[in-house]
Amino acid sequence: MEKERTSIEALIRRLRLHQAPPSPYSGDPSTAATPAAANLFQPRRAAVLVCLFHDAAGELRVLLTKRASSLSTHSGEVALPGGKAEEGDADDAATALREAKEEIGLDPTLVTVVSSLEHFLSKHLLVVVPVVGILSDIQAFKPVLNVDEVDDIFDVPLEMFLKDERRRSEEREWMGQAFTLHHFDYEKGDKTYVIWGLTAGILIHAASVVYQRPPDFAERRVQFNLPKCSKEPSPMP
Repeated sequence: MEKERTSIEALIRRLRLHQAPPSPYSGDPSTAATPAAANLFQPRRAAVLVCLFHDAAGELRVLLTKRASSLSTHSGEVALPGGKAEEGDADDAATALREAKEEIGLDPTLVTVVSSLEHFLSKHLLVVVPVVGILSDIQAFKPVLNVDEVDDIFDVPLEMFLKDERRRSEEREWMGQAFTLHHFDYEKGDKTYVIWGLTAGILIHAASVVYQRPPDFAERRVQFNLPKCSKEPSPMP
């Protein structure tokens, strides 16, 4: 237990030093106060919680959910807890923690927020900010699922997203840019989960930051160019 506590504390100290690069999706601040800004596309902001903990064997794992099949978007897909920012949220961490509490009953006081990672663009043109949090006492977490939003909760080894063993991929193009779409298969008991798309991309990046090494495969992640006009383009297929 003492060794595990020391390891968690060292991880917290190291991740607090991580500095994400400037967001490529924040727009041009020089135009923010000009009349032309009204015609620029302004993406909405969201945040997800990359909640990490050590299991009994000392392996670092991350909490994931399976979204409710009744939802209008991303129904039945594996996701990180999170959602769109609301007016009362103080920052991205507040958004991620609020959403995690609403979706799976995670008490924010159990989570130590340590850093925010590079921003991602979702297929519905949301700027998604991954917020890394450490759950030091997994036994204190008693999940309470919001059945309107979440069908299931599970956890997987974070290091899995740096390995090629359970990965499949396909090449896609969106807004004129080619990228690789990653899929990871994970079995738990009689259930099989497919972790793919934005969630897989975020977890590959998070694992690279935590373990301080690139994945064993070609990641081929791109920064998409936001449209200039206020009319939104079609979402990613």
